[in-house]
Amino acid sequence: MHYLLYYEVVEGYEERRLPFRAAHLAYGRAAVERGELVLGGALADPVDGAMLLFRGDSPRIAEAFAEADPYVKAGLVTKWRVREWTTVVGADAAVQL
Repeated sequence: MHYLLYYEVVEGYEERRLPFRAAHLAYGRAAVERGELVLGGALADPVDGAMLLFRGDSPRIAEAFAEADPYVKAGLVTKWRVREWTTVVGADAAVQL
């Protein structure tokens, strides 16, 4: 299954994230290496949130990621939520139709 993790972020996030960015990116790369995180990044124009795509058996993988993310711990993320995403088209779709 696929899960989307949505981040809502603080005002001035683009600048305020800089001291925590290396730790956040290393944390994300480790999740990629484990096969959990598929894609992730900030929304653009304006930079006012982020989305991360996870693969797993339950939403717990995405939830655990958010709970320990350096950006969340630093207070840069004001709210986050996880949604199951039923993917049906594409080579990595969870359900092939």
